[in-house]
Amino acid sequence: MKLLSITILALLTISGVTDVGDAQPRQSEGVDVRLITDEADAVLAILAKRKANQLVTDADWTRVFTSEGYTRLKKRELSMGRSFEDADFREFVLSEELAKRAPMLEETVARWKHADVTRAGRLALAYLPKRTQIRAKIYPVIKPRENSFVFDVQTDPAIFLYVDPASSMEKFENTLAHELHHIGYSGRCPTKKTSEEVAKSPALVKAALTYVGSFGEGFAMLAAAGGPNIHPHAVSEKTDRDRWDKDVANFNQDLKKVEIFLLQILEGKLTKDEAQKKSFEFFGIQGPWYTVGWKMAVLIEKTYGRTTLIECMCDQRKLLATYNKAAAKQNGKTQQPLALWSSTLLNWLRRRG
Repeated sequence: MKLLSITILALLTISGVTDVGDAQPRQSEGVDVRLITDEADAVLAILAKRKANQLVTDADWTRVFTSEGYTRLKKRELSMGRSFEDADFREFVLSEELAKRAPMLEETVARWKHADVTRAGRLALAYLPKRTQIRAKIYPVIKPRENSFVFDVQTDPAIFLYVDPASSMEKFENTLAHELHHIGYSGRCPTKKTSEEVAKSPALVKAALTYVGSFGEGFAMLAAAGGPNIHPHAVSEKTDRDRWDKDVANFNQDLKKVEIFLLQILEGKLTKDEAQKKSFEFFGIQGPWYTVGWKMAVLIEKTYGRTTLIECMCDQRKLLATYNKAAAKQNGKTQQPLALWSSTLLNWLRRRG
């Protein structure tokens, strides 16, 4: 599985659309999603011309560079401080490597246009507060970087999905559900009341709680899977599933690594840049923000129910303490106890200004 969104800012019915590059929004059960393939379609048109030994014109390139998918992708990359030049993208499109992949890319885009995103929306909403509204534009894009992510979730939520021929329809829908959960999560969590209360906390506590929100990657894994008894990589390739199982087996050690990180923030031992750099290490391919977050969420749901889990998801102050209570119950029944968050950390997070 490719790296998904690494920003937690707290993200339907389309099957049968014939001209998805200019699709109208479809609404279903609180989900307003629009699939836009204009960038991918424009790139594929150039690849088709090359295969037919036809001249690629300025108009063909204008179609690419003015497409909504391309312009928003460029805006996102530049906002991340990355170089994104039209000339470099033109070279990528004209590369022999991409030409070889053209038939598979074309088949993949055509297949994705008929994905069951209704189900993806339902999966995301099942792990969000009642009356959550998910609004997003989905951009399948042909691009050099093999990642998928969310962007601009506060004003014009977008999901960029790397066109990967190796991704099955089920995997595409799973990835979409993951990212739709991010969009919904960012819009509803934390609640206004929680935000106001957290705003009264000391600055270092607020910073630590913001990073606790990164466990949202684990919440999205749970939502996209469809429940605590379904493997989060049930529809993934074996290599992805094996990697996940190996990483989850390191849960206790990874929990303590995150704890050390949070305590360093609370004790003022890390600058803002140092904390951000360290936090990114916990994303990795699917690092502790995913695995530890997922396992905590699963245990809370199995112990106290989904309603309690959603409350903890939307109030980071409750998450670690509620997990500790659930883990303590389970540890009394097993010879392989789960690691607990220290009282020192929990006391820090309870501090008020």
